[in-house]
Amino acid sequence: MTLWTLFFKNSKILSESDSAQSKELVLINNIQYKDKLVEIYLSTDKNINLNDLEKLCDSVGWIRRPLRKVKTAINNSFLIVSLFQNIDGNKCLVGFARATSDYAFNATIWDVVVHPDLQGQGLGSILVYEIIKKLRYHEISTITLFADPDVVMFYKNLGFIPDPNGIRGMFWYPK
Repeated sequence: MTLWTLFFKNSKILSESDSAQSKELVLINNIQYKDKLVEIYLSTDKNINLNDLEKLCDSVGWIRRPLRKVKTAINNSFLIVSLFQNIDGNKCLVGFARATSDYAFNATIWDVVVHPDLQGQGLGSILVYEIIKKLRYHEISTITLFADPDVVMFYKNLGFIPDPNGIRGMFWYPK
């Protein structure tokens, strides 16, 4: 827990009091990209361009999902966090994550994605930390996620524990 205590104490990410502002684009980070300083903006607005989200997911090789279902998933999420880059005066979606919740005890983080050109810059951590911070603000204490094998270490470094106390995720699929 020391990691999280230290993180929240020293966090430069939006506080809950800034949540109204986060519907707008809020500058959260400057990163080096192609020998230029790039401004990254954060938003929690659920009104997101689904075609831009589909392009972002395509960029990391995810299987396409029907846009009407993606829209339903976003609308039914507890929260979403998006990261944008300003390119020639246009906002370009470069990161996204969302969480679902029972609004009391449990939440699950879904669809954490960062454009490949900007991976390794801490943007995935920003997405996850912002979601955790908002969930903890609402006193949600059990936060889960599903991770592909190639990103398990990323989540372990953020404090997630694979199979805690032997607990395993269970799945049911139609036959």
